[in-house]
Amino acid sequence: MLEFLVRRLAISAVTLGVISLVVFTGVRLIPGDPARVMAGTDADEAGLEEIRAKYGLGDPIPVQYLRWVALALRGDLGESIRTREPVVRTVAQKLPITIELATCSLLIALSIAIPAGVLAAVRRNTLWDVLASGASLCGVSIPNFWLGIVLILFFAVRLGWLPASGFVPFTESPLGNLQRMVMPAFVLGAALAAVLMRQTRNSMIEVLSADYVRTAYAKGLANRAVLFRHAIRNSLIPVVTILGLQMGALMSGAVVTEQIFVVPGFGRLIVEAVFTRDYPLVQGVVLITASAYVLINLAVDVSYSLLNPRIRVRSAPS
Repeated sequence: MLEFLVRRLAISAVTLGVISLVVFTGVRLIPGDPARVMAGTDADEAGLEEIRAKYGLGDPIPVQYLRWVALALRGDLGESIRTREPVVRTVAQKLPITIELATCSLLIALSIAIPAGVLAAVRRNTLWDVLASGASLCGVSIPNFWLGIVLILFFAVRLGWLPASGFVPFTESPLGNLQRMVMPAFVLGAALAAVLMRQTRNSMIEVLSADYVRTAYAKGLANRAVLFRHAIRNSLIPVVTILGLQMGALMSGAVVTEQIFVVPGFGRLIVEAVFTRDYPLVQGVVLITASAYVLINLAVDVSYSLLNPRIRVRSAPS
């Protein structure tokens, strides 16, 4: 296990290095002069040269990249052009909001997908299977922005049960936080639940046809014991893989939902940074998002051996 972790960490470090190079180069390809964005359209040439000298924008690209990487390794991702605040501080203010939203969405998705997927697999080709598959197809097909608007019109405007938009920190008002998080979390969780339900159903059907499940039934084990002790645990392995990828997508892909419900999270921060050509903020946000993907994938790989004792993480034979 230790050798596996060391090898995976080394691969992750190389991956992040390549991503940092791509991000840094890609940001430099965005049209526009960073110095002019920082100084404003009315700045003279002397002011632009002063800004370029201050931030090293006149140095060769490799020198700028190495300087940025050296600072990033020390936790310094630069200063936002728009707000003049450190990028790390800006991200630290927005990231917890999106993490909360993603966590709530994940809980909603799991509470819907796992029971529905297992029920559809156990009662395959019945009415329950058809209903679950139809609901899954609707969840995948319905756009997030449409579902969000419908929820606002029904629960906020017509019934008045929930606030239409906004955000309240949990520390200030737990109830207010929950009221404002439930609709955006359901919007994101519904789409994720649809994907996970299909995967759970297919994986569960495959596991139920395995030899060791038939052997368990032949030994006289009760149906519930076979399902919970053998089938469900083993069927979750591909689900965990999808879940890890989707969790990373939730961290960076909640842009539309956060815009609809005016949630000041990570997604809105990305949009604002791109629109304002805030290059340091764009670099920092993308690097942090990539790091989250890498760490989540590492956690998924390690979880395989915990879910299924037959899987052992070890080095490849020489």
